[in-house]
Amino acid sequence: MKHDPHAPETPATQFLRQHRTAFSPHLYDYVEHGGTAVSAASLNVDEHAVVKTLVFQDEHAKPLIVLMHGDCKVSAKELARQAGVKKVEPCKPEVAQRHTGYMVGGTSPFGTKKTMPVFLEKTILDLPLIYINGGRRGFLVGIHPHDLLTLLKPAQVSVALEK
Repeated sequence: MKHDPHAPETPATQFLRQHRTAFSPHLYDYVEHGGTAVSAASLNVDEHAVVKTLVFQDEHAKPLIVLMHGDCKVSAKELARQAGVKKVEPCKPEVAQRHTGYMVGGTSPFGTKKTMPVFLEKTILDLPLIYINGGRRGFLVGIHPHDLLTLLKPAQVSVALEK
């Protein structure tokens, strides 16, 4: 895997290289609150293949990561049930940044500051290729979804809601 001189070096790309995981770098113009619709359109890929990295917390303020299709929302009620906790809610941006070391909009599940449990929407594994944040706003990496299983050891869940 050749290093692209234009692609940023982030804790996420360092993590992927350390684990000898093939990835392709994809830069796009970040738009505040643009979400996965902007990145998918910029890269000319289906928004369903762009995977969001969301930081939630349980009732004890313990953080967890949820990987979800870009065109779906997370059912917090169903996630709590499948995670075996009373309730979950999204973390505030500054709390998420403290846990991950990444700015919201640039959160990657790879190379986070804290080790957190990861929950993966299981239908992501049905895709041939996914685009997931590379650790900076305006930067996604393309990887094979099954690499998530070995890299992150996620619990597979079914918690997607259509937007």
